[in-house]
Amino acid sequence: MAMSCDHPELLPLEEALRRLWEALPAPAAGEVRADRDDPAADRAAMDGVALRAADGRRPRRLLGTLFAGDDPAAFRVESGTGVRIMTGAALPPGADAIVPVEQITDADGLVHVQVDPDPGDHIRVRGEQARAGDLLQPAGAPLTVAALGLRAQVGLPVPAPARLRVDVASTGDELVPDPEPWQIRDSNGPMLAALAHTLGAEVHRRPALPDDPEALAAALTAPDGAPILLTSGGVSMGEHDHLPSVLAGLGARILFHRIRLKPGKPMLAALLGDRLVLGLPGNPVSAYLNALLFLPVALARLQGQPPPDPWRSGRLAARVKNKGDRPLLHPCRREDGLLHPLPSKGSGDLVTLARAEACAWIEPGGLEAGAETRWLPVL
Repeated sequence: MAMSCDHPELLPLEEALRRLWEALPAPAAGEVRADRDDPAADRAAMDGVALRAADGRRPRRLLGTLFAGDDPAAFRVESGTGVRIMTGAALPPGADAIVPVEQITDADGLVHVQVDPDPGDHIRVRGEQARAGDLLQPAGAPLTVAALGLRAQVGLPVPAPARLRVDVASTGDELVPDPEPWQIRDSNGPMLAALAHTLGAEVHRRPALPDDPEALAAALTAPDGAPILLTSGGVSMGEHDHLPSVLAGLGARILFHRIRLKPGKPMLAALLGDRLVLGLPGNPVSAYLNALLFLPVALARLQGQPPPDPWRSGRLAARVKNKGDRPLLHPCRREDGLLHPLPSKGSGDLVTLARAEACAWIEPGGLEAGAETRWLPVL
């Protein structure tokens, strides 16, 4: 029986992730074509002796040695001769096979072959991977690490490795270093900065954003901002939750606000000019989990990489309840290949999150012990 939907206006997580991905510009990578045959010459696929296969097991007199990068024209293999050759070296004229070192012996100044070689044995043939002019990658293909290596191989410029900068700022006048009982320390800022760094970003901590609309607007439009701004707090329904209205007043494009997820419902994403603002909820578990879900997507897109898939699959060791209509991410320990749910007190329970190794996806209505579900690693 289907669950009733108490919050029909909430955006499903997958739709929110899709909107974020499609709204961000990826680097415009041009097409990659082979500038020459690959390989550009017949090459040795193993260390051994380059020789003529037609001579069979006849002993060979060695003419010398070819290393990778050597000009193979230094030798010409005739009947009864061979050239010692290293992996990656170009095949000398006259040779049509390579016998690996494991299948040869040296005696009386000759090389003795222990197998019957066939033409083409252990040779990477010229052009077997690509011919000059072949399209290797279309324009706009993801800039994976392998793709960067491919660009270097064909002589194209390779962008220098760089970490994308992420600014991190908590919000709230209640954040103080030495709190009274009615105040709190800023745990979100250091936690989110550490997460962004772990995900490969260059991190800049900004002062806490004030609970004043004018001051908040000034902070959001300050020059020299990073392409991504992570904020925590100020996105819910309270009188001091000004971030959505301030962003709208500044002309930001709101990608989404409020998603169907527990914890993390108030999540907001907006484009303020060229800057992405990820407005995370203020409760620490919500802030952490939403950052874990949305920040890797933003980083991958802006760096031209494929969309990440953080989910893994596992089974619950015990039942987890979930009242309401929103999927729940529940903290767990991982033991003996199972997800062991931890007793959690909700989105403010940083103590339990710090003890967790995973957060399991629990559908509305809950899941029984032994049920298979997806889960996120807690970094």
